[in-house]
Order: sequence, then structure tokens, then C-alpha cells
Amino acid sequence: MQQETIPVYHLEDYQPTPYAIPKTQLNFCLNPTKTVVKATLSIEPRQHTKELTPLVLSGDELTLISVAINGEELAKNAYKSTPSNLEIIAPPATSFILQIVTELNPESNRQLMGLYLSNGVYCTQCEAEGFRRITYFYDRPDILSTYSVKITADSQTIPILLSNGNLIETGILENNRHFAVWEDPYPKPSYLFALVGGNLDQLEDHFITASGRPVKLGIYVEKGKAKQATYAMDALKRSMRWDEQCFGREYDLDVFNIVAVSDFNMGAMENKGLNIFNDKYILADPETATDKDYRNIERIIAHEYFHNWTGNRITCRDWFQLCLKEGLTVYRDQEFSADQNIRSLQRIENIKMLKATQFPEDAGPLSHPVRPRQYSQINNFYTTTIYEKGAEVVRMIRTILGPVLFRKGMDLYFQRHDEQACTIEDFIACFAEVSDQDFSQFMLWYEQAGTPHVKIDSHYNEGTLTIHAQQHIPPTPQQNNKKPMLIPIAFGLLGSEGQSLIYESDTTIQSDIMLLSKESQTFQLKGLPNKPILSLLRDFSAPIILQTPFNENELIFLAQNDSNQVNRWQSLNILITQALIQVIQDKTAEKATMPSNLLELIKTIIKDENLEPEFRAFCLNLPSESELAHTIGQNVDPDRIHYVRNQFLASIAHTHQELFTEFYVQMQVQESYSPNAEQTGKRALRNIILDYLSIAEANPERAATQYATSDNMTDRIASITILVQRFNTSKQAQNALNDFENRYYHNPLVMDKWFAIQAMVAGASTLDCVQKLTKHPLFSQDNPNRVRALIGTFASGNQTGFNRIDGASYHFLCQTILEIDPKNSQLASRLLTIMRSWRQLEPIRQKKLESALKTIAAAEKLSSDVTDIINRTLA
Repeated sequence: MQQETIPVYHLEDYQPTPYAIPKTQLNFCLNPTKTVVKATLSIEPRQHTKELTPLVLSGDELTLISVAINGEELAKNAYKSTPSNLEIIAPPATSFILQIVTELNPESNRQLMGLYLSNGVYCTQCEAEGFRRITYFYDRPDILSTYSVKITADSQTIPILLSNGNLIETGILENNRHFAVWEDPYPKPSYLFALVGGNLDQLEDHFITASGRPVKLGIYVEKGKAKQATYAMDALKRSMRWDEQCFGREYDLDVFNIVAVSDFNMGAMENKGLNIFNDKYILADPETATDKDYRNIERIIAHEYFHNWTGNRITCRDWFQLCLKEGLTVYRDQEFSADQNIRSLQRIENIKMLKATQFPEDAGPLSHPVRPRQYSQINNFYTTTIYEKGAEVVRMIRTILGPVLFRKGMDLYFQRHDEQACTIEDFIACFAEVSDQDFSQFMLWYEQAGTPHVKIDSHYNEGTLTIHAQQHIPPTPQQNNKKPMLIPIAFGLLGSEGQSLIYESDTTIQSDIMLLSKESQTFQLKGLPNKPILSLLRDFSAPIILQTPFNENELIFLAQNDSNQVNRWQSLNILITQALIQVIQDKTAEKATMPSNLLELIKTIIKDENLEPEFRAFCLNLPSESELAHTIGQNVDPDRIHYVRNQFLASIAHTHQELFTEFYVQMQVQESYSPNAEQTGKRALRNIILDYLSIAEANPERAATQYATSDNMTDRIASITILVQRFNTSKQAQNALNDFENRYYHNPLVMDKWFAIQAMVAGASTLDCVQKLTKHPLFSQDNPNRVRALIGTFASGNQTGFNRIDGASYHFLCQTILEIDPKNSQLASRLLTIMRSWRQLEPIRQKKLESALKTIAAAEKLSSDVTDIINRTLA
């Protein structure tokens, strides 16, 4: 390996900067290749600053034009500058004005960080460290500054000029140029700065806050797409009202703008008053967006808006505290989605996502605590551990305290820390204060990596149920020995008819929650005339792996009778997972059929009209191949997993073919399209039934007919996916692919789906298809959405295709990463994380993948993003 050593940053090394920057004025003169930025910074020495302490500001690939202090240009020997650093050697001892002029080339900026051009639109992305690509600055979250921004551009090609805050002034200049001045009265860190300039359409609306104040709302999109932003606008208004009602948070500026761009590394960005979105999370209509797309738009609109308080008004002291804004805001967007849809189903969706993505991360070489204690590249810590596990930690606080005290703690947090850069300790102290509880052990959730394993046994004797719980956390990188966690285990007791039972207990159990605080602990439930059935970890009350005492009959009983719908699904999921893994690991088993008692259980659930159609769809959706691989954990054979899972699908399909035929007709939506919960559920159940019927009938005609007659993208995508994945060589599949391409060729977001569908086809030959598609006129490594759709889908979602026994797919992905890295290191490092679980593979594939990974490690001139991931992956 010939990489430069990259620095490692440690939480305990945090120090405030010697200078503050309370005011920032920026003047942009936009030009595709020569944008000039004049930054006027008010610099104030802090009390602890020693006289003549150098002022050292960060940059990244900057071209410096000039530096001045208090209006006088500095001599060359008064400062040192490189593209990544500006040092004022002997700044004034008192407050002063620093003026820095830099020149940028937005057109050539394919890192998509700082100021860049996306389809002719100037836009910015500054989190985490992109502002330093615009001007030299203390580019860190604890530097809170008020911003005034003047933007000048050509009025014909760039009529829309946007930045943070409120619009103060506009004007016309000579030579067809114009300007706009924006001011944000609220101090914010540099990562929340935003600028947009372009020729865009606008969807306008307004919102009246709880106190009666009008807010002007605008969503800006590429020309001709304003109608596709209608649902996003509705979601925004619902988010604003929900935050007032559920958290007492009112919007604080006169305007709230969103801009959708096609080239974006992330999903969206919460810049104060000017959110910038990947357009896939804004644009939707029934013809081009699926039910899942609508849900994602609703969720991400809410997430970015909720950041206005949890992230913007109160931000992070340093990037180690990233979960303070992200985990908390994910929790808030999950609660919003639960209130907008069906709460139990939303919770199941959250659990599925956590287990599929975060649990493997916690078990692999990239495992880290919710609050890391060290990092090399902060870009690589925008992870499911920070976001999703961080949200689960906040959820546990609410579970332990209850809704009333949780709200009091949040209110105190908002009141005490408004306009501050805070730490996790600041956040937790608010809940400790309102509840008068000690949260020192709970802090381990932020400090210890890994997923806790909890084993529970129970024993009934003479009216008393004794429950014994043990916890263990496996070793993770740099953390071998773990302390016992505080784990809330929500539970219920069921009688033989499924009825809820009442019990007596001591203070170790409150509100049907056992608080496991020791490595080994016993709980007693009394006053029970007969042995009850335990329902454990209700609503997935803690992000743990639970080993239960239940036998197969008890799990079937829970799947049929548990009053907690999340646990009904969890019980069924455990049963099916256990049955699948038993056959997968028994290599002598020639036939792989689902046990008859599970087939009967599935039939009972499908026919239960008291259950929402979407819940029944969840129950028919078997654990994915990647989830099964993670559960098995070692010596994984992806081909064996694929074979056995497909045999189970066939068992269900053939056994229930008649029932499925009936329900396929019954679940057809007659009304005009709506993304509401009722219709979404019906389509979800009908489309998974279509897949089962296609397997049972061994005929593509039913799916081809649905494709031809669909009036919405959800049904069209479901049918073409079945055609391509189940009947790949059929003329119906090829006809559908050709029709889809011709119909949507000029719609990039829909074409992403076309690429992804083909990348998901199981089998070794799909690599050839993917390589061929990289030569397609619409494929570009410069567009993150397209790369994720084709390459990302193939590598993360196609277990047999990616894990070819000859290792060819591994080398293809590694070569692609090396090609992308110089242009967009964040995208490259994200693709690299897909291979983090390489050690769980069987020896032949493991050796092939290790060899491929080492080609990256040996490459010259790797980015620091990729260097960090490859070092940790191979460690």
C-alpha cells in the first residue's frame, strides 16, 4: 500500500478554536469555470487566545486571489497559503475584519462537495466539510455565525438566486446581470450554508404557523417538473404542522425553500431555510413514482424539515456528536411516518431496515459506537449506526421514561440549548433532570459498539413466572470487553385463548417493561393461576438480538394470537428464518420445502381479514438472502441460500395457488391512484401474490398482462421485475424492458429503476449484463443515482450474481471503485462498504474477495475516504 497516512481525530482532543467568527458576509459572482467568492469575516479572539496566536483556516482545492485585514491587502510574508490551508501568521490582538477572495470552477467539481453545477444549476453541499471548498474558514460545527450572502449572475440563464434565510434585496445590473441578497438572522455552522442559482420552475404555497405567522413555501425543480412536486409540498406542510403539535416546534423564518437537483451524493440536506434534495425524493406522480417512492418523499421531506430544530437551531459541538442531530431526527421522522400511516407497519419497516443494514455493520470491521471516539474521515460515519441505531437509542429513552417525561426532557433541551453547539451529555442531562434518574449506564448505548445478545429463559411454578435474562455484547474493533447495558424489554403475557393477562411484580418491572441492567438478572411475575405465554421485546423495544425460550408451537401461537402486531410478525419471521437456515445448513437435504405447519400458519394469516393487507404482505415476504447470510454469520454459501429460499417460495406458491388466485382479484384497487395507506397495502399484497402466482403457474403471461394494463408505476414495476427476474429469457420480459426504456428514456429517475431491475437478476451471467449496461448511453459514473441504481444494486442486492464463485464480480466492483474515486470519493467509499462482511463467506469466495480488496489497498493515490474504509475493512 502506497497511501499517505491519514490523520486520526479523537473525541478527547476537542478544543475550541482560538478565534470566533460571529458574522460572515459572502459575495458570489457566478461563472461556470471562474466563480469569484469574496468572504468578509468578522474575527474575534476568544478570552483564552494568546497574543499573536496564528489564525489557521481550512481549505480544499482552493485558488486564493487575495487576503486583506481591515481593508488592507496583506503582504505575501504576512500569511501562508496552500489549496488546503490559510494561515495568518500574526493577526491583530483585537477584533478585525478578514477579507478572502477565492476563485472556483463549479463545472469541473465532480466531487459534488462545495459549489458545483448539476444540469446547469449551481448548487452547494457543505456537510460535513464542503464549505472549505468555497472559501477558507473554520469549517467545523461549533463555529456559529450569522450569514449575509450576495449572489450575482447572468439574469437570462440564472434567473433564480437563492440562499439561506430571508430575501432582503434584489436588483438589475449592467450586461444582463442581476443580484439577490439573503440574510439568515440565526447563527449557524458553515455546513448549513447553501446557495442555488439556475433556471428553475417553482411550486409556491404558504403555511400559517401556530402563532399565526405566514411562511412562504417554495419548491424549485427543473423546467417542466413543478407538478411533480405537489406531493412533496403537501408532505412539507404536514411535517410543519406535526412538529408544532408533537414537539412544540414552530418554523422561524419568513420563507422555506427546497431545491431538487439531479446530481447529489446524499438523499437531501437540511441547510437552514434552503433544503437541497436529490430530486428522487421530491418528484412524484402515479405514472413515474411507486408507493415506496411516495413514502420516501414523505419521510425525507419530514426529516430535513425537522432538522430545523434538531440540527440547525441546536447543532453539534463536533462531528463525534453527529448522532445528536441525526439519530434524534430519524426518530422524529419515524414517529411522523407512524402517525401518517399505520404505526405497527411503520415500526416493522424500521425493524426490517435496522436488521438488514445496521446489524451487519455492527457485526463487521466497520463497527463503531453511536458516538465514535475517533475517526479518520467523517464522511464515512454517515452510517446506519449513527442514524438508525441512534434513533433506536432515542426511542429507548422514551420507552424508559414514558411519553410525558420524554416530552418534558425534549422541551427542556430546546429551551436550554437553543442556538448552541451541543454534546450528547447536554442532551441526556435534560432527561436526567426532568426524571430525576441516573442515565450513566444508559450512556453506554452511545459509547459501546456492537449489538447486544440477550438470552431469556422462563420457569412457571405455583402462580409465579420466573424470568432469567443474560446479556452479552460480542467484541468489536478496539472494544473487546463490554460492560452490561441498560436494556428495556417490553413484554406481555397471553392466556391460552390469546387474551392479555394481569400480573403482580416488584419495582424492577414498570409499565410492562423489564429493565435489564446486569449481566445476569431475574424477574418475577406473580398472581398467575396458569402458565402464560410470554410476548417478548414488543415493538422491538431495544436494538438487540434476542434468544427466546419459545418452542415452535409457542412461536406459532404468538404469530396467530399476539395482541402486539409487531410481535406477530417477529414470531413468524423467527419461525421462517429458523426453518430456512436448518435446511440451508443441512447439505444432505435434497428437497427444500417449507414445513407444513408453517404453510398452514401463512394461510391463516392471509385469510385473516382483521389484518391490514400490508401486514399480510410483510408476512409473505420471506427474509432476504442477505439477511439470511448475516444470521448464519460464517461459512456462507450464497448459492445454497438462494436455492433453499427459492424452494420455500415455491412451496408457498404451489400450496396456496388457489387462495392466491382469489386474493389477486380481491386486492385490485378500483379507485383512482392514491398513495394512502389503504391502497398502498392492497397493492403490496396483490403484487407479492402476483410473484407467487408466477412461480406456481411457471408462466409469464399474468405478469405481462399486469404490465400492459397498469395505470401506476407501483404495479408496473412489480410486474416488470417479476418478468425480468423470473422469466429473464422470455419474449415477454424483453418486450417489457424495451417498452419501459422507450417510454421513460428521458426520465432519469424512472430509468434508474430500469437499470436496477436488470442488476437484480440472480445468477452468474448478470455480471455480463451489468458490464454491458455500463456502456449504455444513459449510464454515467458522474451521476450518483445511476451508479447506485446499477452498480450498488448489483453488489448489495444480488447475492448470487455478485458472489460468483470465480470472483469476477468482486474485481469488477473494485475496479469501478478505483475509477470513481478520483472524481467522487464519497460515492466510491460508499460502494466499498458493501464488501465489509467479506469474512462471513465460505473460504473460496472469502479468498477471492480478499484478493480483490487488496487491489484497492495497493492502488496509488487513493482518496482519504477510500483509504479509511479499505484499511478498516482489511484490518
